[in-house]
Amino acid sequence: MATVKKHKHFGHFMLDWAAVIALVLCFIIFTLVKGKFFMSSNNMINILRAMSITTVFGIGLTVTMSTEGFDMSACTLASVSAYIFVSMYLWYGLSLVMSIVVSLLVTLVLHQLTMFLILVCKIPDMLATAALMFVHQGLGQWYIGGGAVSTGMRLPNGNQPVRTILGDDFSAIGRSPWIIIIMLVCVFLAYMFLEHTKHGRYMYAMGGNRTAARLSGINVKKTRYMAGIITAVFITIGGILVASRGSSAQVGCCDNYFMQSLAAVFVGRSVGGANRPNALGTLIGAMLVSTLENGLTIMAVSYYILPAVKGAVLCLALIAAFASKKEE
Repeated sequence: MATVKKHKHFGHFMLDWAAVIALVLCFIIFTLVKGKFFMSSNNMINILRAMSITTVFGIGLTVTMSTEGFDMSACTLASVSAYIFVSMYLWYGLSLVMSIVVSLLVTLVLHQLTMFLILVCKIPDMLATAALMFVHQGLGQWYIGGGAVSTGMRLPNGNQPVRTILGDDFSAIGRSPWIIIIMLVCVFLAYMFLEHTKHGRYMYAMGGNRTAARLSGINVKKTRYMAGIITAVFITIGGILVASRGSSAQVGCCDNYFMQSLAAVFVGRSVGGANRPNALGTLIGAMLVSTLENGLTIMAVSYYILPAVKGAVLCLALIAAFASKKEE
């Protein structure tokens, strides 16, 4: 009997800390294989910079998923944020701050349609946001004329843009140290909100059992709406980081971040036995995904193998998450 309990406790420990153990093993293996080249300060900054955007999008998904929501259109909407941001800055000559404000407002307005379909029309999150992916892509094609928003390109109507170059303040957002600082601030704010505020606890209560949350007096519609709005803010930040880092924006420029952000959330939800989406876990999950990609790239693994590795990480994260859920 004691042996069975020990095995059970060991199994729980491995599930709870699998992501951290895998991260440590990655650092050990890649260091043994590539030595100081992997552990160099420049490469560590590369990993932090690469994981920054994934983390910010992951934080947005974390907030939504804390209420048992699921937003498949998060990164397509982030692409809207990106090209609105760049177009306001280049095409119309707005200041950096005003370009950010307009991008945020447009994203929040478009996200109202998501909330309308989910809360008013009562369409399941996955179906509603899957449909909105096409809406966002269509709006983008119409707005930017099927091309890209970048320096040296005219507006879709043929007019010249107000600005022809990107300022240093624009590019600095997507470079270290600012992109790393922005990531850490987003993680800290999400952590404080979800773990140490009344509304954050409401979201977790709703995610644990929506019916019980409603019967306990929580306004589940208001809570879900709040989660959606907060998610839209993080989506905007992620889109701006993508645009600044790439010095341009186009339809679908953020789409590739969805799966790895989702993997980061699922990897992180089991960290420390949390068994729920959480900000610190998402940070660790994003670091694991980015470290794997960085290490395999340094080892000259073919680029087309990397999506398979990310998919395997997501599968393992799902196994860990649902194994603990089954035991509960």
